[in-house]
Amino acid sequence: MSTKLAKVENEVSQEKLMQDLRVVVADAEELLRATAGQAGEKIAVARERIQENLAAAKVRLVAAEEAVVAKTKEAAKATDEYVHENPWKAVGIAAGVGLIIGMLISRGR
Repeated sequence: MSTKLAKVENEVSQEKLMQDLRVVVADAEELLRATAGQAGEKIAVARERIQENLAAAKVRLVAAEEAVVAKTKEAAKATDEYVHENPWKAVGIAAGVGLIIGMLISRGR
C-alpha cells in the first residue's frame, strides 16, 4: 500500500511542478513582451537565450503533461480491473470510506 501512496504523492508532485512551470513560462513570456522595445546588445542576447529556454521548457511541459495523463489512465484501468475482480471488497472499501467521511462531516457541525 505504501508503494501506491508514494506513486500518488509523486504524481501530485509532478502536477504541482507542471503547474509551477506553467506559471514561470507565462511570466517569462510576459517579461519578453514587456521588454520588446528595449534596445541593446546585452538585452538582445538575454532575450534570445530566454526565448530558447522558454521553447525548451514548453516542450518538456507538454511531455510531462502527456506522461501524467498516461499514468492517470493506467491507474484508472488498474482500479477498474481491481473492482471487476473484487467487487465485494470494493463495495466494502467504499462503504468504509463513506462511513469515515460521514463521521468527519457530522463532527464538524
